[in-house]
Amino acid sequence: MTYLKKFFLLLIILCGLFSSYAQNEISNPYSGFGIGIINKYSNAILDGMGGVSYAMQNPYYINFRNPASYAAFDSLSFVGDAAASIYSSTLAEGSLIQKNSFARASYIAIGLPVTRHWRTSVGLVPFSTVGYNIENTRLIENVGNVTYNYSAKGGLNQLYWGNAFKICKGFSIGLNASYMFGTIYNIQNTSFDGTNFYNSLINDSYHLDGIHMTGGLQYVFRVKENHKIGLGAVYGNTVHIWAKEKLIINYYQGTYSTVTTYDTMYYNDNVRSSLNIPQSVGGGVSYSYKDKLLVAADVTWNNWKNYKFFDHTDSLKNSITASLGAQFTPDPLSNKFFKKMNFRIGAKYSTGELLLRSKPIDEFGVSLGVGIPLNSFNTHSSINLTFEYGKLGTLINNLVRQNYFRFTVNFILQEKWYQRMKIE
Repeated sequence: MTYLKKFFLLLIILCGLFSSYAQNEISNPYSGFGIGIINKYSNAILDGMGGVSYAMQNPYYINFRNPASYAAFDSLSFVGDAAASIYSSTLAEGSLIQKNSFARASYIAIGLPVTRHWRTSVGLVPFSTVGYNIENTRLIENVGNVTYNYSAKGGLNQLYWGNAFKICKGFSIGLNASYMFGTIYNIQNTSFDGTNFYNSLINDSYHLDGIHMTGGLQYVFRVKENHKIGLGAVYGNTVHIWAKEKLIINYYQGTYSTVTTYDTMYYNDNVRSSLNIPQSVGGGVSYSYKDKLLVAADVTWNNWKNYKFFDHTDSLKNSITASLGAQFTPDPLSNKFFKKMNFRIGAKYSTGELLLRSKPIDEFGVSLGVGIPLNSFNTHSSINLTFEYGKLGTLINNLVRQNYFRFTVNFILQEKWYQRMKIE
């Protein structure tokens, strides 16, 4: 239990330090469509390789993107995996520029052996994020200046429980059962310069929860003594999430930031419907030489065209994401610190699930990563640093382009979990 306490204590300190760096949340106008910006990230180690994951398995980290990978956990070890990130982005629309930064915990997960052929994992991972603040002022004849403000925050999280089973040598299957939950808050404020009009404030929030199932399989085999090939596939089912809407419409006079009295014109917290998150399919391949070189590639298809929320569709389309990455370790068995470090590089491209003004909101990113072994715990615990730069969107047709930078710190603790004593 000593190591578990160290793991969670470090996570709390890590999140506290990152939270003090910036207080702002995500600021992206594209998060107002669908259920927000979809989390396409994986384990921090794999993010350093472009997010490849489907054919990847390792005893010393948790690959929650493919539950079949849990089968690689050591039979006597506990794995704790946690990460936090700093985001910095620049939004551009024509000549307008807006910069934003924030920090938050990325995920936390643990992995354990259960029986000889059964491994399990539990974790909390974000699924989507909503956050924007848009203000527009118009001059209306006989009225004056009218200011419209639209803002939103929130998103979906998934608390998963995953299990993997070794079917035969090199072949495993797995299943993640995720409880998805969260709240999305939307605020619309219309205010007038003069005192002859009542301003309006609309608070519209949605509480969401449901169950999501993801199944995966992996097959790893040797082609020569020091050469391995890995194959992996994942299927995510269509998710029907329960949604409850709470709508409040207020009228008031004065400045919104100082007013304390509102006239509630409409209140309803009993509107219920569902959110339909479509299915996804992904596949990947990996190649490794000894424990020195690892190369992998993934492709994912998401059926966002069938998205529905309260029986309404949105400006969404089917999307394809491709990832490519590599890792190099100079000498995994060396006693020298530098030679045991892992060096990673990767790239990814997504056609994007948004289609606005006849233009797809695509995304491209490149990443670098380094893994630093922690010999104070044991040879398989590590700190991993990931640097990612990407672009989302376009300036064509008066759309918004986002350039972003993400820095992630990941801590992995791998220690003995249970070992039966033998009497000689």
